[in-house]
Amino acid sequence: MDFALTDDQKALVQAAADFSRAELADHAAEWDATSHFPLEVIRRAGETGFLGIYTPEEHGGLGLSRLDASLIFEQLAQGCVATTAYLTIHNMVTWMIATWGDDALREAWVPAMVTGEVLGSYCLTEPGAGSDAASLRTRAVRDGDDYVISGSKMFISGAGATEVLVVMARTGEPDSGAGGVSAIVVPADAAGIEYGKNEEKMGWKSQPTRLVSFDGVRVPVTNRLGAEGEGFKFAMKGLDGGRLNIASCSLGAAQQALTLSRDYLGERKQFGRELGQFQALQFKLADMASDLTAARLMVRHAAWRLDQNDPEATAHCAMAKRFATDVGFQVCNEALQLHGGYGYIREYPLERLVRDTRVHQILEGTNEIMRVIVARRLLADGVIESLQ
Repeated sequence: MDFALTDDQKALVQAAADFSRAELADHAAEWDATSHFPLEVIRRAGETGFLGIYTPEEHGGLGLSRLDASLIFEQLAQGCVATTAYLTIHNMVTWMIATWGDDALREAWVPAMVTGEVLGSYCLTEPGAGSDAASLRTRAVRDGDDYVISGSKMFISGAGATEVLVVMARTGEPDSGAGGVSAIVVPADAAGIEYGKNEEKMGWKSQPTRLVSFDGVRVPVTNRLGAEGEGFKFAMKGLDGGRLNIASCSLGAAQQALTLSRDYLGERKQFGRELGQFQALQFKLADMASDLTAARLMVRHAAWRLDQNDPEATAHCAMAKRFATDVGFQVCNEALQLHGGYGYIREYPLERLVRDTRVHQILEGTNEIMRVIVARRLLADGVIESLQ
């Protein structure tokens, strides 16, 4: 059992850290304050390969593992959590089209997506279907060689600024459940699509989040990913990796918060001593580092399981997502507390880290749903024993 990074992985970490410092860190506060979606920087991420991290090489991506992706996203998130979170979503959309699209569909979209010329959004959640995604109501009705899509999607990251949407729509009967859902690639400027207002959010302000409405949107049947009725399965496969991605963003945020706290405890003096000399604060810093290290190991282990196509990978991804996003928020919140009043003002990044990591406990499946996923597997024969 070797926990050391390979030389190639160390090089990936360094490249991501360099990009994070050069392109993200110095601008994150301004992007947050002005709700600016940094498209120019996102497209430059494509020049480094960070828009097609685990898209296969034969389709223009880097073809890296999910563990490699986690290492990259952790570093990028130390510069800007919200922008990195969008990069994870775009990577998932690109990978889905490259994996399940036919040759023509891949050729139409993927090369431009891995370079950043075209950006993508993932459309699953609806106003009335969040945790119960299998109950979605957006319809795609077959009409000759086309689908006609009607319905709406909610909380769509990047919506209104991206060029392609992967839409989960019901192609089966209204009561067909998960088996009646298909995944369809839709140009973001197709006739009949309307975008709602950019939602005013607590965090993630440097990426737009909008409602997307579909009113008789017509796309060719050849825009479907895989066979009819396979969309929900694809969505869940995408979410296994998506959960690791967002967990990795939480790791990066927590690492940044821990580093800032270490520096602050060495600089700030009270009662004639540096704060770092007070044992109570030393213990707090030690607990933050211990919890973060445990979360990092869980995420990397789950990523390894996913790379190995382990039959229990979904449960491990759910466990890692739940634990790492809880820890990420907790560490950032503790760091804010260590900074006292300074942590609460925008001159320091702690309040932004707290706001940005809070949503990680909700998206890609709430942490309550993660517990449901894990518990259901644990009740199956032999699964608990396999955890040893």
